[in-house]
Amino acid sequence: MRRFLAKIDYPILIFIAVLLGLSPFYPEPHLIEKLRMLFQGTLTRPLDFFDLLFHVLPTILLVIKIGLERPWQKK
Repeated sequence: MRRFLAKIDYPILIFIAVLLGLSPFYPEPHLIEKLRMLFQGTLTRPLDFFDLLFHVLPTILLVIKIGLERPWQKK
């Protein structure tokens, strides 16, 4: 996992995370809609869970990459 994430540049991963996190831009981003459904308890269909995972996965990968590399710490 560490080698896979090391191969992905930050700008590309940030771009993909923002793009998938906010698409579709109108009327409401899927990520916002699915998270609202999750907290309301209406996220029940398997397709909705897959859609939530698909839209949040790049953001999760970005957080993991930042956590593994810890760019704020001096080496």
